[in-house]
Amino acid sequence: MPDLSWLFHLLAAATAVGVPLYAWRERGRTYGIFSGVLLALSLPGALLMETRFSQRLDADGAGWLSLAFAAGMAAAGLQLAHLVHARLRGSGFRWAVSIPGQTFIAMGFVSGVWLLAMMPLRLGLLGLGFDRSLEVLAWLDLAPILLCLGSIHTSLRMAPETVRVRLGDEGPSEIARVPVERHRSARPRPLAEPTLRIVQIADPHLGPWQSVAQLQRTLDALLDREPDLVLLTGDFLTMEGRGSPGALAEAFSPLQRYAGRCHAIFGNHDHEDPDEVRHALAENKVDLLMDEERLIETRIGPVQLIGADYRGRERREHIRALLERHPRRSEHLRLLLLHDPLTFLHVPEGDVDLTLSGHTHGGQVGLVSAGLDWTVLSRSRWPDHGLFARGRSRLYVHRGTGFYGFPLRIGVPGEASLMEIVPA
Repeated sequence: MPDLSWLFHLLAAATAVGVPLYAWRERGRTYGIFSGVLLALSLPGALLMETRFSQRLDADGAGWLSLAFAAGMAAAGLQLAHLVHARLRGSGFRWAVSIPGQTFIAMGFVSGVWLLAMMPLRLGLLGLGFDRSLEVLAWLDLAPILLCLGSIHTSLRMAPETVRVRLGDEGPSEIARVPVERHRSARPRPLAEPTLRIVQIADPHLGPWQSVAQLQRTLDALLDREPDLVLLTGDFLTMEGRGSPGALAEAFSPLQRYAGRCHAIFGNHDHEDPDEVRHALAENKVDLLMDEERLIETRIGPVQLIGADYRGRERREHIRALLERHPRRSEHLRLLLLHDPLTFLHVPEGDVDLTLSGHTHGGQVGLVSAGLDWTVLSRSRWPDHGLFARGRSRLYVHRGTGFYGFPLRIGVPGEASLMEIVPA
């Protein structure tokens, strides 16, 4: 196998220069800068990894390695270039370009972070003269590559679950994570008391990781579990989804089975193409709540559902004015749909029984697959996933039906859950 390192380096240089310039010219400065920054964060790690492993392999192995990196680089460049005139593509393009291209971008970024984190240890061993230890340590550089390749599976699947939330108990005075009853391997035994069964669709982000057919299958499977309500908490599109008029309406077609029991709010990305989202919801008889209230009769009694539109500014003033305009109704379970869980900080304590949010994609990078709650957002102000409490109010943050932005889910699978609410 000939040395193909030059091919990978040539493709990397051409992509780093050509894609941002093409994007700037055809789509404008914002996407040109975005693609340039993304490549600047990804390429150094990819180049260093290819160089490090090529030096440790024989000629044939190094040639195949360089060919694999060149293919990944080509897919990444094509994926970013295609976003200049983005639209949903067929499965061939998704599997040949979009998925490997985005995986390569994520791998380069994660590799760069890994190499920086390992640098102090390497320098310390070098200073102490432990050359043999450095040789062994070098093979740990496979970790970010294997992690990203394995995360393709995590990014494509969602974990079917049943989540039981009991309301009415007093909680902490400050917002904090609290235990939640979660069943993943098998459906739990039915409870003696009646429950409100809810399916939440959060951040489906129709795009390369979430095709029309895949979202239809997901919705059909969730609706087969016979929920009382289907609640959609925003962020329905990606660049590709926005570039394919009518695709979201087609993807949401299973929701027509639940006409009259589906309610939705806008997320931040829905305001980028509000007409397309409104059309998709209306076409499938989904009730869009724009700072509005609905009163619903259910098996557990009357429910007061309030849907908050997404706001990027003046969130405290917005959410408090909305709740004051629609005060708590006697003998009603009070639910709030709120795209960004950070706004829950401004909900008066005890004013809402349960708030349903998404937006965070569950943190997207973390150790949830290993059975731990930790994610990269765990130390931030954002409630990342699961159940949180303040006083008697509860907040449930869905891990997401899809994802967008960072190219992979790493250790945080998407969520396909049926929520059973046990009222006080």
